[in-house]
Amino acid sequence: MSSTVARDFSLDVTSALDVTSAPVMLKVYIETYGCQMNTNDSDIVRGILQSHGHGLVSDITSADVALINTCAIRDGAEQRIWARLAQLKAMKFTGPRASRRLKVVGVLGCMAERLKSTLLRQDGLADVVCGPDAYRDVPRLITNAYGATGELPDDERMNVLLSAEETYGDIKAVRRDENSPLAYVSVMRGCDNMCAFCVVPFTRGRERSRALSSVVRECRELIAAGVKEITLLGQNVNSYADKSAEGEVDDLGFETAPSERAVGAVASKVSSAPASDDPFGAYAKGFTSVYKPGARRRNAHTFADLVSAVAAIDREVRVRFTSPHPKDFPDDLLRVVASTPNVCKNLHVPAQSGSTKTLERMRRGYTREAYLDLITHVREIIPGVSISSDFISGFCGETEDEHAETISLLKAVRYDTAFMFHYSMRDKTHAARHLDDDVPEDVKKRRLAEVIETFRECAAQTNEAEIGRTHLVLIEGAARKSEAQMSGRSDTGKRVIVQGTSIDGVDIKPGDYVAVKVESAGTSTLIARAVAATTAKQFFERHGAAWY
Repeated sequence: MSSTVARDFSLDVTSALDVTSAPVMLKVYIETYGCQMNTNDSDIVRGILQSHGHGLVSDITSADVALINTCAIRDGAEQRIWARLAQLKAMKFTGPRASRRLKVVGVLGCMAERLKSTLLRQDGLADVVCGPDAYRDVPRLITNAYGATGELPDDERMNVLLSAEETYGDIKAVRRDENSPLAYVSVMRGCDNMCAFCVVPFTRGRERSRALSSVVRECRELIAAGVKEITLLGQNVNSYADKSAEGEVDDLGFETAPSERAVGAVASKVSSAPASDDPFGAYAKGFTSVYKPGARRRNAHTFADLVSAVAAIDREVRVRFTSPHPKDFPDDLLRVVASTPNVCKNLHVPAQSGSTKTLERMRRGYTREAYLDLITHVREIIPGVSISSDFISGFCGETEDEHAETISLLKAVRYDTAFMFHYSMRDKTHAARHLDDDVPEDVKKRRLAEVIETFRECAAQTNEAEIGRTHLVLIEGAARKSEAQMSGRSDTGKRVIVQGTSIDGVDIKPGDYVAVKVESAGTSTLIARAVAATTAKQFFERHGAAWY
């Protein structure tokens, strides 16, 4: 997933809490680092806090408690958080409450899970530590820390227990910006892939999926509140497999709880994973994994089922998903993306490397050839699809020839978007236990620069071909650089800057669909002129995803 830094905004609602028999009015500020999953996790924490009577504030100077939701996937991300914690320590209450009220600083998320009590011991930078599976315990932890008059034992300030079942499916998430037309919905948590470079299985635990009925219910509520685009989230989102449903089978073949029979109102029934003897039968051709998915996925609602069900709620609402693994793109899912108008034609297919030898050391479960075959297959089934990817430069043992194969893969595929980083070893991973981080730092950075340059050259050429094309754009808000422009994304996920703020004298608002004609293009952005206001249904019935 792409990295972002976001400060969280919500309602300022406070009420009394029972803290050592005395009511305490706590106001909490949340700051989020990392991926979209972290953004959604902050929404979950916000919902938990609000249900316990805590107030939520957007200004840290008015907060009693500051919670930092963290990322641990790369060392650079952690270093930024250490620096931020030092800043917050300097802001903590040391004088009159009227001028400085911050008393408790908490660390949530992956960094909390990875470092645990180290955060409590590190120069008083954190008073509370809570891992991704323990957010229900946040109210207790912050109440303990706020009311403490002396040193507390770790279990009174820290909970980093991982869970094999927690999905927060019953928590009503409170979005940072409830007026935004965009929303994230977590559908599964954890990861079983055990890629050699990745710490996620150790910070977020094993894969487990939310009930399909629970996901659909949340999406319905968001749509009723005005959301126009939903992104389904998971560490390995397309490995979703829900076997929790019990009850009657509806007329489309979905086994659902009786109260959720309407979940089955989808365009068509998508077949579940084949009940064959092949443990990887549900995977894309040529892909395997370190674990066998057969039993867990057999007779379960698949990700294709889930995408179909969410998309069927309202055809005016777009559906995206991230972050997937290339192995989990079976034909069923690809056909859903191709045939469902409001499922965006934009797939993230993280390669990580273009070298089969490097991929083997990374334990990715595929070769360069299998990956390229998948890309070809995807483009055959979904014409006009845009493809994004992730790349790591300088992984353990990477040679110049292997790096050159990554450069050639970039040129062969010509990605629309890419997230590119140089390798940083993480504790507990397979690489940390079995491989040497033997590529010098300056070589890593040089190779990364070459990867970025190659991507930008190819993306600029790809975007040049967009000039003259007309896209359907969902307006998200004003452009960052000019209030005389609006900003949104095409169905294919490209950022589009729309000239002007009205069409035929009618103001363009966030949540509006606009047909736009591309007039110029850069590496990452299209500049376009508004042609007409429209609906998603009207646009797709006339033109499909785009037209010249």
